[in-house]
Amino acid sequence: MGIIDSIKREFSFITGNYRILVISWIIMDLANEMPSPNFQYYVQEVLGGSGLALGLIGLVAFLCNAAVAFPGGYLADKYGRRWLITTMTFGMASSFLLFAFAPTWHFILLGTAANSLCLIYQPALFSMIQDSLPPERRGMGSSIIQLIHSTFNTPGPAIAGLLLLQFGLEWSMRIIYLTMTALFLTAAVWRLRLKETMHSTEPIRFRYFISSYPKAIKESFGMWKTLPRSMFWLAVSQILTMLGLSMFFVINAVYARDVLLIPKSQWWLVFIPLTITMIVASIPVGKAIDKFGRKIPLILGLVVFDAGLTAFIVGDLLLVSIAMIFFGLGQLLVMSSSMALASDLVEREYRGKVNGFINFMGYIAMGFGMLLGNYLYIAFTPQLPFYAALAITIPAFVIIIFLVKEAHPK
Repeated sequence: MGIIDSIKREFSFITGNYRILVISWIIMDLANEMPSPNFQYYVQEVLGGSGLALGLIGLVAFLCNAAVAFPGGYLADKYGRRWLITTMTFGMASSFLLFAFAPTWHFILLGTAANSLCLIYQPALFSMIQDSLPPERRGMGSSIIQLIHSTFNTPGPAIAGLLLLQFGLEWSMRIIYLTMTALFLTAAVWRLRLKETMHSTEPIRFRYFISSYPKAIKESFGMWKTLPRSMFWLAVSQILTMLGLSMFFVINAVYARDVLLIPKSQWWLVFIPLTITMIVASIPVGKAIDKFGRKIPLILGLVVFDAGLTAFIVGDLLLVSIAMIFFGLGQLLVMSSSMALASDLVEREYRGKVNGFINFMGYIAMGFGMLLGNYLYIAFTPQLPFYAALAITIPAFVIIIFLVKEAHPK
């Protein structure tokens, strides 16, 4: 009974909105990673997306994400979190039908735009997580989110591989996107249980998405005058990291197929060590962040990312699998420590706008990073996007060491 009681105490904060969101992620993550292994092949080989198509899809995705980041953060703080989260989850579910029935890669472009615009709810989602976690459990709470994603994403690549062998590339991907539609609709219905964490006297209306834009931008920039300088530099380091990762992420499967000569039928295997690493390391990383602080894990995460990039550039199937382990651990360290530190630095009433601002700048960086990475791959040497990503982590590393400081939880 002692062990059971200890476990109950350790995870007693998983209640209310946080528990509802965790369950919804479990439902969504059952299929969320299924398209990842073969998406680049689907666009190129089935839908005719040659040349810069992958980069253009990435650019559109993140420009649309950026377009809704400011109103997303503003609306989340002014009118509340729940409506945005529930409504846009239904919208995301519907957008996957464009992927499932796409006759050409242009429909993937449209589906990507629709899906990305629905992510206007992201600042509300992150803010509701921060609102729902006690300060002493923010590291653990952030890591549990990563643990949930990793655990229930784990079967996705394996299922994608089996479907590929059974139905071929085209029909395996169409089945996957129909499955995603069904599961996201289920999660959307479940999220109707969420309770609002902000008090607003006025209900949100669709016209606010347009009318609030100028004020949202003004307030999102203006709030930095009142926030700690460490939060500004943390945001800069996050944006730089997002830029670097996007440059190689857009062509990693193509690079593995054409340069490292890893067969398409084996590529999905490298996603398994990635997700297993995130499952195994999530709780220890979260406890370390809560016990030893946010900054050291953040620095260590960038070092681990660079080790993964170096291994990927020259890898075979084994080395690329090891690189994926580094990517998984690096993602845990960087994301969990950044979320916990941002929660410590920012008051509740500004969290939506802070998340919206970081999303806006980061999405623009990632969109152009994907287009640039695709271009460098085609026009110069295939290794150049990886070298560029390594170079970009250097200023992020310096900023975190010298300009970002720890804070007492708010």
